[in-house]
Amino acid sequence: MSGDIDIYEKQGLGARMGFGKKPALLIIDFINGFNDPDAFGGGNIQEAIDHTETLLAVARHLDLPIAYTTHVYAEDGSEDGIFNLKMPRMREGLTRGSDATKIVDQLEPRPGERVMEKRYPSGFFMSDLGSWLAMQQVDTAIVTGCTTSGCVRATVVDAMGNGFRPIVPRECVGDRAIGPHEANLFDMDQKYADVMSLDAVIAELEVLYPGQAVQAVQAAD
Repeated sequence: MSGDIDIYEKQGLGARMGFGKKPALLIIDFINGFNDPDAFGGGNIQEAIDHTETLLAVARHLDLPIAYTTHVYAEDGSEDGIFNLKMPRMREGLTRGSDATKIVDQLEPRPGERVMEKRYPSGFFMSDLGSWLAMQQVDTAIVTGCTTSGCVRATVVDAMGNGFRPIVPRECVGDRAIGPHEANLFDMDQKYADVMSLDAVIAELEVLYPGQAVQAVQAAD
């Protein structure tokens, strides 16, 4: 890995984007089905949900725009696509209205927080997420969720492509396997996002909202 880092540094990768002026919190696919090791979960996903609960409390205290995604398919197969050829069990296990597609209780959305359905990895693909964020003058997307190597990564790449600065709190994303999780954190940090500790993200929010972000963490504790 040290040799890989040398190559990336030599080629000028890994620069910092930094926060803009208006962040939003995106919570990608923290649903029951992806938190169930017998379905589509496992690994460190529950741990990531626990940490995201803290960040969500801060985002709510700061009145940041908050959007969730849930991965959903019609039971009759009418919404199946190419993705389902690769992962056919998803359509069977993530049908609209099922418990598996509901946001986990720990992060239950409140009124005014957006919940968006998706059928492909990125939260931006075939959705109005980009225009919804732009309408609220957001320039920075704090991306949490699962899986790190799948829907989180795809959302991060599309966030950048849509003009938002992607920030990934390391503790707030999870995957069913740790190897892909770590590899994709490294790759995103080098090319597509700023991967930061949760404490560092909260510190940046404290800069934008003096006296409020830390106060929210203390209240959550």
